[in-house]
Amino acid sequence: MVKSKLSPLPFFILLVVTVLAFFFPFAPKSIVTEGINAADTAWVLVSAALVLIMTPGLAYFYGGMVNTKNVISTMLQSFMAMGIISVVWVVVGFSIAFGDSVGGFFGNPASHFLLKGVTDAPAWGTIPFLLFAFFQLKFAVITPALVTGSMAERVNFKAYVVFMVLFSLLIYAPLAHMTWSPGGFFYKMGVLDFAGGTVVHMSAGWAALAGAIYLKRRRSHANNDFLPPANVPYVLLGTGLLWFGWFGFNGGSALAASPLAVIAFATTNTAAGAAGIAWVFFDAIRGKKPSAMGFCIGVVVGLVAITPAAGFVTVPHALVIGVVAAVISNVIAHLRTKTALDDTLDVFPCHGIGGMVGMILTGVFATATVNEAVTEQGLFFGESSLFLKHLLALVLASIFSFGMSFVVLKITDIIIPLRVSQDDENTGLDISQHDEKLIEA
Repeated sequence: MVKSKLSPLPFFILLVVTVLAFFFPFAPKSIVTEGINAADTAWVLVSAALVLIMTPGLAYFYGGMVNTKNVISTMLQSFMAMGIISVVWVVVGFSIAFGDSVGGFFGNPASHFLLKGVTDAPAWGTIPFLLFAFFQLKFAVITPALVTGSMAERVNFKAYVVFMVLFSLLIYAPLAHMTWSPGGFFYKMGVLDFAGGTVVHMSAGWAALAGAIYLKRRRSHANNDFLPPANVPYVLLGTGLLWFGWFGFNGGSALAASPLAVIAFATTNTAAGAAGIAWVFFDAIRGKKPSAMGFCIGVVVGLVAITPAAGFVTVPHALVIGVVAAVISNVIAHLRTKTALDDTLDVFPCHGIGGMVGMILTGVFATATVNEAVTEQGLFFGESSLFLKHLLALVLASIFSFGMSFVVLKITDIIIPLRVSQDDENTGLDISQHDEKLIEA
C-alpha cells in the first residue's frame, strides 16, 4: 500500500510550542484559596468531565450514521479535536476568548498566553480561574467536532486539522468573548446564552452549512446512491453519552452547586425527552415508522435548543422549547433533502436551526424569577427589549459565523486541499486517509 507523505510542519509547530512551554512555565506565585467554595469546585470539576465525554459521544453518534467505509475517519475527527484544541486553548485560545477585551470582539492573545496568570488569578465566582478555563476548554473541543458531520465522507483529514485550528482561533474564541466575557459586545448588549446556543451550536451550524456548500456534493449524493447507516446502535450509544454529558454542559454552566444548576439540569432533561418524542410523532404524521435514528436526532435537537435557555426558563417552558425546536428542525431537515445541499448528517438543520430556535425562545421565555441575572423579562412576560436584542444578535452572529467560515475554508483549502480525490472518496476515508478498517462481526 502506498503511504501518503506527511508534512513535518505540524510536528515542528508542536516542538516550538513545547520549547516555549519549557522556558515560560509561568509558575504561580501562590495558589489562590480565598473565595473558593469546595462544593462549587467539585461540581464544576465533575461537569467539565461530563462535557468532555460528550465528544466521544458525538464520535459514536456521527460514526454510526455514516457508511461503513467512513466510520473510523468520522469518529477520529472528534477524538482528534480533544487533542488539538486542548493544546491550542492552553497556548492562545483561552486568551482570545477571555483575555483583556479588544473592542469587545476578542481578547488580547497575550493576556493569558500559555495560561499566564491563570493559576494564581482571583477566583472566577467561587471556583478557581484555572478550573473555569478548563471547563470552557471542553466547549471549545466539541464545537469544531460538530462541524465535521456536514463534511463527512469527503473531507481531507489533514485539511480538517488545519480548519479546526483556524475555526477555533478565528470564529469560536472571538464569539465566546463577545458572548461570555464581561467586556464582550453581545454580553454588554444584554444577550443571554446560558451554555452555548450561540457560541457552540450556531457557530458550528453556520460553519457546517458553509462547509457543505464549499465542498459540494459527494458523488453518491449526486447519484442518489445512498448507503445505509453503518451502525444504528452506535447512534443510540452516542445519544446516551451526549444526553448524559449535557447535564454537565448546561448544569455546570451555573458554575456552582446551586439551585440554578438544578433548574438547568431539569430543563435540559425535559427539553431532550420532549424533543425526542416530538420528532418521532411528527414523523408519524408523514407516514414514517418510529425509528431509533429519529428519536436520537430529536433528543439532540432538544438538547441544542435548551442550551442557551437552560438557566433562564422554567421547566414547563423547556418542554415547549423542546417540542418547537424538534418540529422546526424536522421540517428544515426534510426540506434539505429536496435540495442539492449535501449536509451529510444534517448539522445545520439540527445544530444551526436548533441553536437559533433556542436563542429566540430564550428571548421569549427568560424570566428573573428563575435567574436574577435576567434584567429584562422575555416576550412571554410582556417585555420586548430582550427579544429584540436576541433577534439582532442572531443576525449578527450568523453573518459573522457564516462569513468567517468561508474565509477559514478558503485559507485551509489554499494550505491543504479540503476535499479528497474521487478515488479516495470511492475507497472510503477509513482506508484512504488512515489505513484502518472497521471489522464487522
